Amino acid sequence: MMLDQTDRAILNRMQDDLPLVSHPYATVAKELGLSEAELLARLTRMTEARVITRFGPFFDAAAMGGAFCLCAMAVPAGEFEAVLTKVNAHPEVAHNYERTHRLNMWFVLATETPEGIEAAADAIERETGIEVLCFPKLQEFYIGFRVAA
Repeated sequence: MMLDQTDRAILNRMQDDLPLVSHPYATVAKELGLSEAELLARLTRMTEARVITRFGPFFDAAAMGGAFCLCAMAVPAGEFEAVLTKVNAHPEVAHNYERTHRLNMWFVLATETPEGIEAAADAIERETGIEVLCFPKLQEFYIGFRVAA
């Protein structure tokens, strides 16, 4: 899919804070000189084309009593897509990355309680037959990640 300047402006703007108003998309659309319907149509098109793979807020799970944990798996190459589908089916999986390493699948678990991490990892192990290695957070760093479109 080819992105035009409007698509790029949308992607860049949507990485900033969404206004806390009753119609946030209408507010953003107005900022960009678009109608709300056009903004939503473009976001839908980019989502369907997988230009956008995740759109949503980041919450401080630990501050709310929950937990985050970085996890890794050594998935046989021929099974990667099948395992990926099973892992990503879990609502606790925040995002998932493929790496060129023996530990080739990395994902983040986000749960409502610290005990939920172990339960989610155990469920993934049972469903896939592959060990889930958990790497709990020792220290947090805020990096303000943005990607220019």
